[in-house]
Amino acid sequence: MNVNSLNDINPGEHAIVNALLSTGSMRRRLLDIGLVENTDVECLGRSPGGDPSAFLIRGAVIAIRSEDCKNIIVTKM
Repeated sequence: MNVNSLNDINPGEHAIVNALLSTGSMRRRLLDIGLVENTDVECLGRSPGGDPSAFLIRGAVIAIRSEDCKNIIVTKM
């Protein structure tokens, strides 16, 4: 297993959240959607331009910009 940011997860891959490096209101939003330690995240796809990406998090599909994904540290499965 490798430690990466959420940007490194390709469509169809799963990862486990290790840490959030975001601060302020963005950190609060990510926590509110369920991005807490040990949460399973699946990348469902990327927009045609590559940003944002869609992730399945606790049963909900969430789009997250690559700028914010780089602050979400995960372990690839």
